[in-house]
Amino acid sequence: MDIAQARKERIDRGIKVRSDGLYALMSLKELSYLTLPRFLLIAGMLSLPFLMPGMYWQRVISIVCIYSLLALSFDFLAHYVGLVCLGGAFFIGMGGYIAGILNTYFGLPPVLTIPLATIIGGALSTFLLLPCLPLKGVYFAIVTLMYPLFMARIIEAFDIFGGTDGIIGIDSFSNHWVEQYVVIGVVLGFVFGLRRLVNMDIGLIFTAIMDNDQAVKASGINITLYRALAVFIASSMGCLGGACITHIYMWSGISQFALDFSILPIAATVIGGAGTLVGPVLGCLILVPVSELLRDFGTLRIVFYAVILVAFILFKSEGIMEFVQRKYEQFERWTKI
Repeated sequence: MDIAQARKERIDRGIKVRSDGLYALMSLKELSYLTLPRFLLIAGMLSLPFLMPGMYWQRVISIVCIYSLLALSFDFLAHYVGLVCLGGAFFIGMGGYIAGILNTYFGLPPVLTIPLATIIGGALSTFLLLPCLPLKGVYFAIVTLMYPLFMARIIEAFDIFGGTDGIIGIDSFSNHWVEQYVVIGVVLGFVFGLRRLVNMDIGLIFTAIMDNDQAVKASGINITLYRALAVFIASSMGCLGGACITHIYMWSGISQFALDFSILPIAATVIGGAGTLVGPVLGCLILVPVSELLRDFGTLRIVFYAVILVAFILFKSEGIMEFVQRKYEQFERWTKI
């Protein structure tokens, strides 16, 4: 076809009929169109341990999954509930210390300490954040940022839970394959679980509270209860990550309250695509390995995060996932003029 006599058209791919959670598929092609992204995500995550060149980079994949849980919790709270939480390090520290205490003081194995630390840590974090739930926007963000700093100084000042030395002698996973697939399975479970949750009726309530909390309150719904539930879900994810990282490193200390656990998930969410749930995981898959490559530069890694954030906000503010999704849902063809 003569290009001079043709033009390129971009056409949106549409599913023939769609309702809540139900697809009316007309062909195998449409079924493949729907399932291919999910299959690529699952297959890609499950194959990562086999693609890494050695034990060190396999361990990096585990850390990627820990940061992914924090990024997912941040994305869920910020873009589906309207609470910008900068306390990811607080959740990691709570889960890590609870898992370490349960293992060293009570002799419980990791198979019990991880779920118990997730539930207990989520409940304690929600209880401590309960007075802050009426706050919104920058006020809630600033308060949550203070919690990990507060907890670290308390442990250091009163020399509790090992003080600056931390809790040592914590049991590890039975082998590195169990470690790898526990954290990968947890991330995949939360990605699809949160996607399902936000599309349910309770997800609509969360979104309504974010859009107009006074209107929801006027309808007789207890917005504090639903905010507390959302914070419990998000904090439990962070505490689960903290419990896993404690058993991975066989140590728990005040460095788990470090601000890296609050900053990097936000950067990953911006890079991957806020509000997509999968985007934060993609952002962590990019940022964490690069961060390991820049480890010799020390705290100058923060400069790298800042440059990446500024670049994405200026030139690709929607993030990688939004861009890929938009391209995937469109195709181009040449037509005669």
